Amino acid sequence: MAGLTIKDIARICDVSISTVSRAINNDPGINARTRERVLQVVKEFNYIPNNSARNLKMAESNTIVLLVKGINNPFFQSMFPYFQAGLEKEGYQYLLHTIDEDADEAYAAEEITKEKRLKGIIFLGGILDYPEVVLENIQVPAVLCSVAVASPVLDKAEPRISMVSIDDEAEAYKAVSYFCRKGHRRIAIIAGRKGDYTVGSRRLAGYRRALQDYGIPFDPELVGYQKEDLPEYSEANGYAAAMELLKSGRRFTAFFVISDRMAMGVYKAIYDTGKKIPEDYSVIGFDGIEAVRYMYPALTTMIQPARKMAQSSIDLLMDQINGDTRKKHVMYEAELHERDSVRTIEDKE
Repeated sequence: MAGLTIKDIARICDVSISTVSRAINNDPGINARTRERVLQVVKEFNYIPNNSARNLKMAESNTIVLLVKGINNPFFQSMFPYFQAGLEKEGYQYLLHTIDEDADEAYAAEEITKEKRLKGIIFLGGILDYPEVVLENIQVPAVLCSVAVASPVLDKAEPRISMVSIDDEAEAYKAVSYFCRKGHRRIAIIAGRKGDYTVGSRRLAGYRRALQDYGIPFDPELVGYQKEDLPEYSEANGYAAAMELLKSGRRFTAFFVISDRMAMGVYKAIYDTGKKIPEDYSVIGFDGIEAVRYMYPALTTMIQPARKMAQSSIDLLMDQINGDTRKKHVMYEAELHERDSVRTIEDKE
């Protein structure tokens, strides 16, 4: 087969693009039989990645791509102007490239680096289970910003990848602790999907740790998980999860919602059941998107530092482009912005 690509190998083997990449790079986490099957096809068709030619083309480029998974995320949208201004200030052409929620980031990154002859790439959003493999295969300097990755990558004293993030568990802990200091004892959470092991699980862990530190027993019936059949972190998912809790008859006084978009849905669910905010239910969101200032009442939320996170991502990428091979993980704190959606409970139920 002439001109065989990694996509062709994936189709022949009936596996994902990232699985092929991992097999070729001898990733220890891949199933042995799967790796053997992939390598057999590679040998049969004499597939050889043309890295030298690819690197030559890239050297001619002055373009940096922001690869976004989650284009409808208002928090990410708020970062676009900062990325554009920062990259153009460094003298680079800025290209925004979006991919669908179900797209393969590894394949998308490999394809766009071939097509656009990039100088570098910044990943914004999405999930990468084996980011080191992906970054090795795309063969250009790269940084992850607000990308959920496998925990072993983060736990290393010396990071294997450069990335910018917040500590989701610590920031969720702050939000729930604020509820506790306001006298709330029965606090529900609108969390990620069941089985989520990235952002959703970390914010749920922060919720649980705050309850424990304030002597409040964890009640699994106060966890509202996102629905599999609805878009993640959407208003519709927030509405569905909140409505389920509101109709359950369970007693609680507050919602911690792990995204502002979902908090919008929670607001509507509360109003649709004839209740009020904050008189009946207090609400805290997460992200700090501009729109929540204009909700009624204005939403108390954890604000992520969008400008700083964008600039740090650019700085880390420039370091790599300029020859610094050290990998760094820059972690920011979010800020609790108090507005009107939380009331104080004097009698501490």
